[in-house]
Amino acid sequence: MSNEHFIVGCVQTTPTDDLRANIDQVSRSIEIAAQRGATLVATPEYSFFLHASGRSMRDSAAREEDHPALPQFVSIARKHRIWLILGSLVIRTDEGNIVNRSIVISAQGEIVARYDKIHMFDATLPGGRTIRESSSYTPGTRAVLVSTPWGRLGITVCYDLRFPALYRALAQSGAQILLVPSAFTRATGSLHWHTLLKARAIENRAFVVAPATCGTHPGGHETYGHSLIVDPDGREVAAAGEAPDVICAEIDLDVVSVARARMPSLTHDRAFETSHIFANSIETKHEQI
Repeated sequence: MSNEHFIVGCVQTTPTDDLRANIDQVSRSIEIAAQRGATLVATPEYSFFLHASGRSMRDSAAREEDHPALPQFVSIARKHRIWLILGSLVIRTDEGNIVNRSIVISAQGEIVARYDKIHMFDATLPGGRTIRESSSYTPGTRAVLVSTPWGRLGITVCYDLRFPALYRALAQSGAQILLVPSAFTRATGSLHWHTLLKARAIENRAFVVAPATCGTHPGGHETYGHSLIVDPDGREVAAAGEAPDVICAEIDLDVVSVARARMPSLTHDRAFETSHIFANSIETKHEQI
Protein backbone atom coordinates (compact mmCIF):
# COMPACT_ATOMS: atom_id res chain seq x y z
CA MET A 1 0.00 0.00 0.00
CA SER A 2 1.49 3.36 -1.05
CA ASN A 3 1.92 6.34 1.21
CA GLU A 4 -1.19 7.88 -0.37
CA HIS A 5 -3.25 4.81 0.59
CA PHE A 6 -3.59 3.65 4.18
CA ILE A 7 -6.18 2.32 6.61
CA VAL A 8 -7.53 4.50 9.39
CA GLY A 9 -9.39 3.14 12.41
CA CYS A 10 -11.89 4.80 14.74
CA VAL A 11 -12.44 3.47 18.25
CA GLN A 12 -15.92 3.90 19.77
CA THR A 13 -16.22 3.20 23.50
CA THR A 14 -18.36 3.89 26.56
CA PRO A 15 -15.90 5.39 29.06
CA THR A 16 -16.78 5.45 32.75
CA ASP A 17 -15.10 6.82 35.87
CA ASP A 18 -12.95 3.66 36.11
CA LEU A 19 -9.66 4.76 34.58
CA ARG A 20 -8.08 1.30 34.48
CA ALA A 21 -11.12 -0.28 32.84
CA ASN A 22 -11.22 2.49 30.24
CA ILE A 23 -7.53 2.06 29.42
CA ASP A 24 -8.08 -1.68 28.95
CA GLN A 25 -11.15 -1.14 26.78
CA VAL A 26 -9.37 1.33 24.50
CA SER A 27 -6.28 -0.90 24.31
CA ARG A 28 -8.34 -3.87 23.14
CA SER A 29 -10.08 -1.75 20.52
CA ILE A 30 -6.80 -0.40 19.16
CA GLU A 31 -5.47 -3.97 18.93
CA ILE A 32 -8.53 -4.88 16.83
CA ALA A 33 -7.95 -1.92 14.51
CA ALA A 34 -4.28 -2.85 14.13
CA GLN A 35 -5.22 -6.45 13.28
CA ARG A 36 -7.45 -5.06 10.52
CA GLY A 37 -4.49 -3.25 9.02
CA ALA A 38 -5.02 0.24 10.41
CA THR A 39 -1.85 2.30 10.62
CA LEU A 40 -3.57 5.40 12.03
CA VAL A 41 -6.04 4.86 14.89
CA ALA A 42 -8.04 7.55 16.68
CA THR A 43 -9.91 7.32 19.98
CA PRO A 44 -12.77 9.54 21.23
CA GLU A 45 -12.78 12.63 23.39
CA TYR A 46 -12.60 11.71 27.10
CA SER A 47 -11.42 8.21 26.18
CA PHE A 48 -10.14 7.46 29.67
CA PHE A 49 -12.58 9.15 32.05
CA LEU A 50 -16.11 10.47 31.61
CA HIS A 51 -18.61 11.51 34.27
CA ALA A 52 -21.57 13.89 34.23
CA SER A 53 -20.05 15.83 37.13
CA GLY A 54 -17.68 18.64 36.21
CA ARG A 55 -16.07 18.28 39.60
CA SER A 56 -15.35 14.60 38.99
CA MET A 57 -13.81 15.47 35.64
CA ARG A 58 -11.57 18.10 37.23
CA ASP A 59 -10.56 15.71 39.99
CA SER A 60 -9.44 13.19 37.35
CA ALA A 61 -6.87 15.59 35.90
CA ALA A 62 -3.21 14.56 35.92
CA ARG A 63 0.00 16.10 34.71
CA GLU A 64 0.82 14.75 31.26
CA GLU A 65 4.03 13.10 32.41
CA ASP A 66 2.12 11.38 35.24
CA HIS A 67 -0.97 10.27 33.29
CA PRO A 68 -1.46 6.51 33.76
CA ALA A 69 -2.66 5.99 30.17
CA LEU A 70 0.27 7.39 28.25
CA PRO A 71 2.99 4.77 28.84
CA GLN A 72 0.68 1.96 27.72
CA PHE A 73 -0.32 3.70 24.49
CA VAL A 74 3.22 4.74 23.68
CA SER A 75 4.07 1.03 23.94
CA ILE A 76 1.10 0.00 21.78
CA ALA A 77 2.03 2.48 19.06
CA ARG A 78 5.61 1.22 19.03
CA LYS A 79 4.58 -2.45 19.14
CA HIS A 80 2.23 -2.22 16.15
CA ARG A 81 4.10 0.54 14.32
CA ILE A 82 0.94 2.62 14.18
CA TRP A 83 0.13 6.26 14.76
CA LEU A 84 -2.33 6.99 17.56
CA ILE A 85 -4.52 10.00 18.16
CA LEU A 86 -5.69 9.84 21.77
CA GLY A 87 -8.90 11.84 21.45
CA SER A 88 -8.51 13.66 24.72
CA LEU A 89 -7.14 13.37 28.22
CA VAL A 90 -7.90 15.68 31.14
CA ILE A 91 -4.51 17.27 31.79
CA ARG A 92 -3.30 19.61 34.53
CA THR A 93 -0.68 21.97 33.11
CA ASP A 94 2.45 23.23 34.83
CA GLU A 95 0.58 26.49 35.44
CA GLY A 96 -2.17 24.61 37.29
CA ASN A 97 -4.77 24.97 34.53
CA ILE A 98 -6.91 22.04 33.40
CA VAL A 99 -7.11 21.44 29.65
CA ASN A 100 -8.88 18.94 27.39
CA ARG A 101 -5.89 17.67 25.39
CA SER A 102 -5.52 15.49 22.31
CA ILE A 103 -2.18 13.73 22.02
CA VAL A 104 -0.62 12.35 18.83
CA ILE A 105 1.82 9.44 19.14
CA SER A 106 3.98 8.35 16.20
CA ALA A 107 4.73 4.77 15.17
CA GLN A 108 8.06 5.15 16.96
CA GLY A 109 6.23 5.77 20.23
CA GLU A 110 7.03 9.48 20.36
CA ILE A 111 4.55 12.18 21.36
CA VAL A 112 4.74 14.43 18.30
CA ALA A 113 1.83 16.83 18.86
CA ARG A 114 -0.60 18.14 21.44
CA TYR A 115 -3.82 20.04 20.88
CA ASP A 116 -5.80 21.71 23.66
CA LYS A 117 -9.49 22.05 22.79
CA ILE A 118 -10.20 25.66 21.85
CA HIS A 119 -13.99 25.95 21.99
CA MET A 120 -15.73 25.21 25.29
CA PHE A 121 -19.15 23.55 25.23
CA ASP A 122 -21.31 25.95 27.23
CA ALA A 123 -24.88 25.11 26.28
CA THR A 124 -28.33 24.16 27.46
CA LEU A 125 -29.51 20.85 26.03
CA PRO A 126 -33.02 19.98 24.91
CA GLY A 127 -34.74 19.08 28.16
CA GLY A 128 -33.01 21.83 30.12
CA ARG A 129 -29.71 20.29 31.29
CA THR A 130 -26.87 22.82 31.24
CA ILE A 131 -23.23 22.00 30.52
CA ARG A 132 -20.47 24.54 31.19
CA GLU A 133 -17.07 23.26 30.08
CA SER A 134 -15.59 26.71 30.67
CA SER A 135 -16.14 26.17 34.39
CA SER A 136 -13.74 23.21 34.33
CA TYR A 137 -11.25 23.78 31.52
CA THR A 138 -8.96 26.46 30.18
CA PRO A 139 -9.44 26.78 26.42
CA GLY A 140 -6.54 26.24 24.06
CA THR A 141 -5.29 29.04 21.84
CA ARG A 142 -3.43 27.25 19.02
CA ALA A 143 -4.60 25.35 15.96
CA VAL A 144 -2.48 22.24 15.37
CA LEU A 145 -1.42 20.61 12.11
CA VAL A 146 0.51 17.32 12.18
CA SER A 147 2.74 15.91 9.43
CA THR A 148 2.58 12.12 9.04
CA PRO A 149 4.02 9.65 6.51
CA TRP A 150 0.74 9.91 4.55
CA GLY A 151 -0.14 13.57 4.74
CA ARG A 152 -1.20 16.32 7.10
CA LEU A 153 -3.77 15.98 9.87
CA GLY A 154 -5.73 18.82 11.42
CA ILE A 155 -6.60 18.08 15.05
CA THR A 156 -9.84 19.35 16.60
CA VAL A 157 -12.14 18.15 19.40
CA CYS A 158 -15.94 17.82 19.58
CA TYR A 159 -17.53 21.28 20.03
CA ASP A 160 -14.85 22.74 17.73
CA LEU A 161 -16.95 21.15 14.98
CA ARG A 162 -19.41 24.05 15.16
CA PHE A 163 -16.74 26.62 14.28
CA PRO A 164 -15.96 26.25 10.56
CA ALA A 165 -13.26 28.93 10.52
CA LEU A 166 -10.94 26.59 12.45
CA TYR A 167 -11.33 23.87 9.83
CA ARG A 168 -10.90 26.34 7.00
CA ALA A 169 -7.62 27.53 8.51
CA LEU A 170 -6.39 23.96 8.93
CA ALA A 171 -7.34 22.97 5.38
CA GLN A 172 -5.81 26.09 3.86
CA SER A 173 -2.63 25.29 5.81
CA GLY A 174 -2.49 21.86 4.18
CA ALA A 175 -4.67 19.51 6.25
CA GLN A 176 -5.98 16.64 4.12
CA ILE A 177 -7.60 14.79 7.03
CA LEU A 178 -9.56 16.53 9.79
CA LEU A 179 -9.77 14.68 13.11
CA VAL A 180 -12.82 15.28 15.32
CA PRO A 181 -12.66 13.02 18.41
CA SER A 182 -15.90 13.66 20.24
CA ALA A 183 -18.28 12.96 23.09
CA PHE A 184 -21.36 14.48 21.46
CA THR A 185 -24.42 14.37 23.67
CA ARG A 186 -27.22 12.09 22.55
CA ALA A 187 -29.60 15.06 22.33
CA THR A 188 -27.42 17.21 20.07
CA GLY A 189 -25.90 14.32 18.17
CA SER A 190 -29.21 13.07 16.82
CA LEU A 191 -29.91 16.55 15.47
CA HIS A 192 -26.55 17.81 14.22
CA TRP A 193 -23.70 15.27 14.22
CA HIS A 194 -23.90 13.81 10.72
CA THR A 195 -24.74 17.12 9.08
CA LEU A 196 -21.87 19.02 10.70
CA LEU A 197 -19.26 16.36 9.90
CA LYS A 198 -20.31 16.16 6.27
CA ALA A 199 -20.37 19.94 5.97
CA ARG A 200 -16.79 20.23 7.26
CA ALA A 201 -15.67 17.55 4.79
CA ILE A 202 -17.39 19.15 1.79
CA GLU A 203 -16.39 22.73 2.62
CA ASN A 204 -12.74 21.83 2.99
CA ARG A 205 -12.47 19.03 0.41
CA ALA A 206 -10.96 16.80 3.09
CA PHE A 207 -11.53 13.48 4.81
CA VAL A 208 -13.10 13.78 8.26
CA VAL A 209 -12.34 11.13 10.88
CA ALA A 210 -14.61 11.31 13.92
CA PRO A 211 -14.31 8.70 16.70
CA ALA A 212 -17.00 9.13 19.34
CA THR A 213 -18.11 7.93 22.75
CA CYS A 214 -21.45 6.19 23.10
CA GLY A 215 -23.96 5.05 25.69
CA THR A 216 -24.70 6.08 29.26
CA HIS A 217 -21.89 7.26 31.52
CA PRO A 218 -21.71 7.75 35.31
CA GLY A 219 -24.05 10.46 36.52
CA GLY A 220 -26.52 9.71 33.73
CA HIS A 221 -24.66 11.53 30.95
CA GLU A 222 -25.55 10.09 27.52
CA THR A 223 -23.46 10.34 24.37
CA TYR A 224 -24.45 9.66 20.80
CA GLY A 225 -21.86 7.35 19.25
CA HIS A 226 -22.11 7.04 15.46
CA SER A 227 -18.39 7.37 14.79
CA LEU A 228 -17.88 8.35 11.16
CA ILE A 229 -15.27 8.50 8.44
CA VAL A 230 -16.40 10.87 5.69
CA ASP A 231 -14.82 11.54 2.28
CA PRO A 232 -14.34 15.00 0.69
CA ASP A 233 -17.74 14.80 -1.03
CA GLY A 234 -19.54 14.07 2.23
CA ARG A 235 -20.01 10.34 1.66
CA GLU A 236 -19.83 8.03 4.66
CA VAL A 237 -17.07 5.50 4.01
CA ALA A 238 -17.38 3.87 7.45
CA ALA A 239 -19.93 4.32 10.20
CA ALA A 240 -20.66 2.93 13.66
CA GLY A 241 -23.98 2.73 15.47
CA GLU A 242 -24.77 3.44 19.11
CA ALA A 243 -22.75 0.60 20.70
CA PRO A 244 -19.00 0.20 21.27
CA ASP A 245 -17.30 -0.65 17.99
CA VAL A 246 -14.20 -0.31 15.85
CA ILE A 247 -14.60 0.99 12.31
CA CYS A 248 -11.90 1.10 9.63
CA ALA A 249 -11.64 2.49 6.13
CA GLU A 250 -8.99 2.77 3.45
CA ILE A 251 -8.04 6.38 2.84
CA ASP A 252 -6.72 7.47 -0.57
CA LEU A 253 -5.32 10.99 -0.32
CA ASP A 254 -5.34 11.26 -4.12
CA VAL A 255 -9.09 11.68 -3.64
CA VAL A 256 -8.40 14.92 -1.76
CA SER A 257 -6.10 16.19 -4.51
CA VAL A 258 -8.67 15.43 -7.20
CA ALA A 259 -11.53 16.98 -5.22
CA ARG A 260 -9.55 20.17 -4.59
CA ALA A 261 -8.47 20.41 -8.24
CA ARG A 262 -12.01 19.99 -9.55
CA MET A 263 -13.53 22.43 -7.08
CA PRO A 264 -10.72 24.63 -5.73
CA SER A 265 -12.90 26.48 -3.24
CA LEU A 266 -10.06 26.66 -0.71
CA THR A 267 -8.38 29.19 -3.00
CA HIS A 268 -11.52 31.17 -3.83
CA ASP A 269 -12.08 32.98 -0.53
CA ARG A 270 -12.55 36.71 -0.99
CA ALA A 271 -12.34 39.48 1.56
CA PHE A 272 -15.49 41.48 2.21
CA GLU A 273 -16.48 44.37 4.39
CA THR A 274 -18.85 44.04 7.31
CA SER A 275 -18.75 47.57 8.70
CA HIS A 276 -21.87 48.48 6.72
CA ILE A 277 -23.44 45.05 6.55
CA PHE A 278 -26.91 46.59 7.07
CA ALA A 279 -27.06 49.04 4.19
CA ASN A 280 -30.63 50.06 4.77
CA SER A 281 -33.59 49.47 7.04
CA ILE A 282 -36.63 47.83 5.55
CA GLU A 283 -39.97 48.43 7.17
CA THR A 284 -42.68 45.89 6.61
CA LYS A 285 -45.98 47.49 5.81
CA HIS A 286 -49.23 45.62 6.28
CA GLU A 287 -51.87 46.59 3.80
CA GLN A 288 -55.44 46.95 4.98
CA ILE A 289 -57.61 44.44 3.21
